[in-house]
Amino acid sequence: MTAPTALGTKITTLRESRELTQAELAERCDCDLSVIEGLEAGQMAPSLAPLIKITRALGVRLGTLMDDDTALGPVHLKADDIAEATRMHSLETVSDAGDLRFFSLAEGRASRHMDPFIITISPTGESDHELSQHEGEEFLYGMEGSVEVAYGKEVYVLSSGESLYYDSIVPHQVRAHEGQGAKFLAVVYTPL
Repeated sequence: MTAPTALGTKITTLRESRELTQAELAERCDCDLSVIEGLEAGQMAPSLAPLIKITRALGVRLGTLMDDDTALGPVHLKADDIAEATRMHSLETVSDAGDLRFFSLAEGRASRHMDPFIITISPTGESDHELSQHEGEEFLYGMEGSVEVAYGKEVYVLSSGESLYYDSIVPHQVRAHEGQGAKFLAVVYTPL
């Protein structure tokens, strides 16, 4: 059996502090009970869409789950200080988005409303194209390689130096483009 992760422990702690069972949290965030159980037990790779639903149901920001919310002032990170945040398999529960690694650019910043990340993506070869939607907005800026963004009925390809800003309520997915790896800046805003 897999040991609980820091993310799983945070979800459990927040859920229990609100006196919710796993089933009640699953109902509040419109997720399958198996998602809550799997995340808390460290048996499921976290995905952005269900994490946003969970944070909304718990009344916390996404960064509360992704890092240690400790600093009151500005956060200044030097290149060597940027560490990988909670590992996510993809931006969706099941998709061909690829293997995404998130590097938080605001780790430790208390009460922030945006979550900026450097994200690297490696294609996995899976073929499902399930789109996600949630409240908020997202900004993506290509740094290396190309990423594909399915947004509603459109598909955008972002190369180095290109950006895309969109409303997250529209079904979307960020994924590897043509089997290549990429690196991009993502800023996610999710209102409480």
